[in-house]
Amino acid sequence: MSEASPGPTPGFLVWRLSMKWRVAVDRALAPHGLTHAQYSLLGSLLGMQLSGRQPTQRELADHAGLEPLYVSKLARTLEGAGLVTRTPHPTDTRAVRLSLSDHGRETTERAVAIVHDLLDRQFAPLGGLDSPRTGAFARELTALLDAPLDSPTTSTTTSAIKE
Repeated sequence: MSEASPGPTPGFLVWRLSMKWRVAVDRALAPHGLTHAQYSLLGSLLGMQLSGRQPTQRELADHAGLEPLYVSKLARTLEGAGLVTRTPHPTDTRAVRLSLSDHGRETTERAVAIVHDLLDRQFAPLGGLDSPRTGAFARELTALLDAPLDSPTTSTTTSAIKE
């Protein structure tokens, strides 16, 4: 049996930081009619469009790290708000391509500036966005995001429970 840890676990800290960030973005973007999830989709779509791409909903979901069904729901909501245009894919009848409307692009660019200001404040304790500490932190987060979290095998789970 393990002893209680002397402080919060890394998993708990990651969860708390992600919740703090989501709430901060939600609050900052609420006056502009956007949620954090909508911003994540719009910001990703803007980045993809700036690189010359008009992604399908599935490609945008993969890029943003969101579930395809959730992206479909968000895209429909954003289309209804006049921020996103959904068009049939020219060669795949099952796919829908997404693009920002002019209003969507303007809204997204304003939201990006707001979120960038939040990032500046969030990373000030590490020396700012361009500091070596923030760069190292980003590399560590990327390594954690790239690590698979496959379900353990039944035997591993059973032996861990017995210990």
